[in-house]
Formats: sequence, structure tokens, C-alpha cells
Amino acid sequence: MDLGSYTSGLLTGLREGVEGALIVSIILAYLVRTGRGEGVNRVWLGTGLAGLLSLVVGIILFNTVGALEEPYEQIFEGITMLVAAAVVTWMLFWMRRQAASVKGDLQAAVDRAVASGGTWGLALLAFTAVIREGIETSLFLVGQATSDRSDAVWILLGALTGLLIAVAIGYGIYRGSRRLNLASFFRWTGIALIFIAAGLLSHGIHEFVEIGALGSGPWTATAYNISGVLSHEDGIGAFLRAIVGYSASPDVLSLAAHVAYLVTVLLLYLRPVRRPTPPAPTAVAARS
Repeated sequence: MDLGSYTSGLLTGLREGVEGALIVSIILAYLVRTGRGEGVNRVWLGTGLAGLLSLVVGIILFNTVGALEEPYEQIFEGITMLVAAAVVTWMLFWMRRQAASVKGDLQAAVDRAVASGGTWGLALLAFTAVIREGIETSLFLVGQATSDRSDAVWILLGALTGLLIAVAIGYGIYRGSRRLNLASFFRWTGIALIFIAAGLLSHGIHEFVEIGALGSGPWTATAYNISGVLSHEDGIGAFLRAIVGYSASPDVLSLAAHVAYLVTVLLLYLRPVRRPTPPAPTAVAARS
């Protein structure tokens, strides 16, 4: 057994799998807690299709092109991260609107969302979250495996172990959420998603900065470097990087985008939700 290759694959699988597992667990818990269990199959359909497509892409890449070379790897990663950030942002505000009805007409609000394609939208979100992580994982693993094909099996086994751990984390979040107050659950998981989306946004921008697509100037300089204190390459730093987009040496533009997104979206998300004003009684109702 090549412990180094196994560990490398495990960290890649865990890093990429936790994010997708978290989002899928939130979606499933939402559907179950609101009595829309029939939508669970759609979410699993989106998740399964994304997983299968990621596997197919990984096999094709391993047997044909291998790892993408610069700048195509950065372009691919940057685009997928920006798209994923947009989709996650849409989801958390959609859930925020639904959570506003928890104490009153939640069931009616969910029915309206489902009637207008809400659960299919959640299925699409699950597909997007998993396909982004799955294809990125395929690319990372193919890059590692093609550098030394003799260790490819151990890299794959390590990645599978990491993905299983990520699934266990997602399941734990799902099971725990069923014992929580629904409004609090939506609020706190929404905040968690905001931090995830901020990390996706800043990482996506960084990919374009890295290849010089956004020019050169003070905005592309390194804002600070604390790699000696807490590196984002391994250990706690790598875990924080996967969850909240932590970087020990961010460029100025990525850091500014990260902070701006967090401040703006948190303020919008945490502001009080306007409840609809009940209609005024009609003249007929008044006479009765």
C-alpha cells in the first residue's frame, strides 16, 4: 500500500465531497420536514445522475486527455465555481422565503413552490452541486493518477474513503436537522451556505487571476500570507478551505470579493422578512 497516494486521494475526496454532501443533506431535510417526501426521489435522481456523469467523465479523462493543462484547468474551475456560487445563492434565498411561512401557511407555500417546479429546481440544484464537485474530483484524481499510473489504484481507494466520510458527515447533518426547529434550521443552514458560496466566488475569481485573465495590478497582488501559521494545503486549513473558502495567501481581488459577498448577502439574508398584509374585509363581509 502506498500511504502517500492513498492519503492524497482521501483528502481530495473528502475536500470535494463535504460541500456537495452538505447541500444535498440540507435539500433532503427541507423536503422531509415540510412534508414533501415525494420530492426526495427527484433530488436523488439529480444526485445519482451527477455522480454517474462524474464517473464517466473521470474514466474518459484518464484514458484520453489526462489532466487539463493551463490555462484550461483554471478556466474550467473558475466557471464552475462562479456558476455554483450563483446557484447556491439562489437556493438560500428561496429557502428563506419558504421559512418565513413556518408559523403560518408553510404547507400552502410549499405546495405553491412545488406546483411551480420547486422540487425540480431543488433536484437541479442537487445535480449542480454534485456534478461540480464530481467533475472537479475527477480532474484532480486524474491529474494525480496520470503522474504515476502505478499508484492510481491507491489514489482511487483513498478518494472513495474520503467520499464515504463526506457522505457520513452529510447524513449526520440530515439526521440532526430533523430534531431542530424548522425556522432556526433554515436560518443557520442558510448562513452556512452563504460562507460556502463566498468561498466558491473567491476561488472562482482567483482562478482567473492566476491565468492573468483579469489583468495585472495591485488587485492581483497577495493581500497577506500566513501559510506558516495555518496553511490551506493540509490539516485544519485544508478543511476550512473546503468548507468556508479559507486561503492562507489570497490575492487582493479574491479577498475583496469574498468579504463583499459575505457582508452584502448576510445583511440581505438576515434582514426581517416582510409578511404579506391580510386583505381588508369586504363590504359584504362587514354586513355579515
